[in-house]
Amino acid sequence: MKCRVDLITGFLGSGKTTFLRQYAKHFIDKGERICILENDYGAVNVDLMLLKDLISEKCDMETVAGGCDADCHKRRFKTKLIAMGMQGFDRVIIEPSGVFDMDEFFDTLREDPLDRWYEIGSVIAIVDATLPDELSKASEYMLSSQVACAGRIILSHTDECAGEPEDSVSRILSHLNRSLKTIGCDRTIEAGSVMAGDIRALLPDKIEAVSASGYYMADYRKLYFADDAGFGSVYIMNCDLKKEDIPGLTERLFSDEKYGKVYRIKGFVRDGNNWLEVNAVKKGIEIKPVSEGQDIIIVIGEDLDFSAEELGFKPKNK
Repeated sequence: MKCRVDLITGFLGSGKTTFLRQYAKHFIDKGERICILENDYGAVNVDLMLLKDLISEKCDMETVAGGCDADCHKRRFKTKLIAMGMQGFDRVIIEPSGVFDMDEFFDTLREDPLDRWYEIGSVIAIVDATLPDELSKASEYMLSSQVACAGRIILSHTDECAGEPEDSVSRILSHLNRSLKTIGCDRTIEAGSVMAGDIRALLPDKIEAVSASGYYMADYRKLYFADDAGFGSVYIMNCDLKKEDIPGLTERLFSDEKYGKVYRIKGFVRDGNNWLEVNAVKKGIEIKPVSEGQDIIIVIGEDLDFSAEELGFKPKNK
């Protein structure tokens, strides 16, 4: 029997990791032996650290390091899947970066010997219900190329929207279908392909329905952008940041355009002898206790231009 491969995609800060936790735990509880493959945008995989508590005899985790060109990344991705294919997993769940080429997923899994070991299951796109109506051309392309192939689209952060949930669904559908037209995709996403709700507390029957949603082979015009369209990340490491540093740091980065267009800030800071997880997008910050951490904050966005020192933080090893 082939191993099923599910892809959980979505733009930066949409809530992929939050959904992945619920999704993976559902299949672990069912007795499936799964592997989570984190394919992050950057050399330090914070999201992998946040999921470490799921590791058990029923759940393994692997990572594909970023920070290389597209051909190199595809080779790493295929090599990792070959190694995993020999371990007899029932299901592999892939969480890529919010900046991800969908063709890489489909093309790689159809190559020999992967096509003999794996079958493509479902492509699930997480979309932030508070998504701005206007995005950059590169961001709009990333969003539309991901939802074009999704068998199911899940709206996150619906509780943060004004009005009724149906209003959020209608607005996002309009945005997504408008975005699909810009890349020459003739798919029209209907309301039946969209699920809105608290992604932290999905019931088992909802998760089963999502897992059976499959994928959509959409035709669209592929766009190419130089230097990853300006997408990048800046690492603030070993600066001994504290909890009280975070509100001022995030406010500056999100509000001042001289630093670039910041989409997400994530990482860990200390609170005395304890670690706190930091996850921030423009609309708010979530800071919560975690059992393990690392002295790092990662800023992800477009055309970023600053260093830790320019923000007033000096690494301890300098």
